[in-house]
Amino acid sequence: MFARSTLAAAILAVSTGAAFAAPTQITLGMVLEPPNLNPTEGAAAAVDEVVYANLFEGLTRIAPDGSVQPGLAASWDVTEGGKVYTFHLRDGVTFHDGAAFDAQDVIFSLDRARAPDSTNAQKELFTGIQSVEALDPLTVRVTLKGPDGGFPFKMAWGDAVMVDEASIAGIATKPVGTGPYRFGEWRQGDLIRLQAYDGYWGEKPAITDATFRFISDPTAAFAAIMAEDVDAFPNYPAVETLPQLEADPRFKVIVGTTEGETILAMNNTRAPLDDLRVRQAITHAVNRQDIIDGAMFGYGTPIGTHFAPHNPDYIDLTAQSAYDPEQAKTLLAEAGVSGLKLRLALPPPYARRGGEIIAAELAAVGIATEITNMEWAQWLETVHNGGDFDLTVISHVEPLDIGIYGRDGYYFHYAKPEFKALMAKLQETVEPEARSALLKDAQKMIADDAVNVYLFQLPKIGVANARIEGLWANAPMPANDLGAVRWSE
Repeated sequence: MFARSTLAAAILAVSTGAAFAAPTQITLGMVLEPPNLNPTEGAAAAVDEVVYANLFEGLTRIAPDGSVQPGLAASWDVTEGGKVYTFHLRDGVTFHDGAAFDAQDVIFSLDRARAPDSTNAQKELFTGIQSVEALDPLTVRVTLKGPDGGFPFKMAWGDAVMVDEASIAGIATKPVGTGPYRFGEWRQGDLIRLQAYDGYWGEKPAITDATFRFISDPTAAFAAIMAEDVDAFPNYPAVETLPQLEADPRFKVIVGTTEGETILAMNNTRAPLDDLRVRQAITHAVNRQDIIDGAMFGYGTPIGTHFAPHNPDYIDLTAQSAYDPEQAKTLLAEAGVSGLKLRLALPPPYARRGGEIIAAELAAVGIATEITNMEWAQWLETVHNGGDFDLTVISHVEPLDIGIYGRDGYYFHYAKPEFKALMAKLQETVEPEARSALLKDAQKMIADDAVNVYLFQLPKIGVANARIEGLWANAPMPANDLGAVRWSE
């Protein structure tokens, strides 16, 4: 009798302990599947949503509050008025294959990113580099062509992560980084799994096994959350279901901000969109609040230029392109344009909801649209890389990315010489007040030129199991950093 009671008590103690132990696994939902896992080449934000700060790391990193923090560089010195940066690397860092990380890897990564044949989607981040040299295995000196007060911020982008030359051939499908998680598996069309890396140099994460499941359909996303098939959806697509989820004690809704400027992009070199009056007409034909209400169910902040409203240098230019259908008709008449039909390319998911509203509002001023719904890979190839479009709806989620308007060949084809000169001056300016003035001038210039229709700042709306802690509320970088994520006990 005693033996049986003791055994029963032992079983009860073990089972009770297991019941209250915090899980170490998590499944996150994602709307879009990344086309690859190489952040140093792909333009898709979904890549960084999986790998940023999890699998790959840079010399610096973006923290949840948007500040630049040490990454693989424990510290750095700035000399010669912002022209020379000396990075002091952490000791004992290894790649997931066991290879040591040192100054030679920094040289390879930065030289590869800035090479003439580089396919890095953000190659502009590296054009200011004149040379990269190792002072010793743990010290790297980067000499710039001119002063750049924003260089540590540039090194925090996902496009600037450190890679190992020995594993570069397989980076797209079997990536090897230095982060707290190593690559586990990728079931195309289904999921990607990351596993905690035992040899990580920093604090070990509480989550040891992370799965990213791809669920593009909003209805399916809601069903997955309700069935608890996914533990969290950091960028939740079924915004219309939030009231139901907020009322359910199993879940919590997390609403924050992103760096995502949602725009109706226009091909500025294709007639008649090369006429300022036509572009201005389109800006006045679209009602931002209709898009926010109809596509985002009221979530989103109206913008009048390509800049985040939470940035201290933002200026509100929404009145300059206010909804005014009669003004739109007048401008089209002045431009001698009638019977206009434009192609409208719509990637999933928010663009399709908003695109239908935009098409109706353009039709009301005499502009017909031919809508093409594109999958993400097709949009990247045809619109972003090929520039074959008239209009498209897209969110640009990279932080402080107004510089894209100065890029030759960029898909909406602006690259005005005066704007490029502004960006060149910003590059060499270190003093904060002067940088602020230049950024405001840049915002005003692209609004004056009606380069695109600036719709709204994309909110970050997440849904998670109520017991999950540490998910980013805001998205200063398109990332699902799992470093601080854990289940409460």
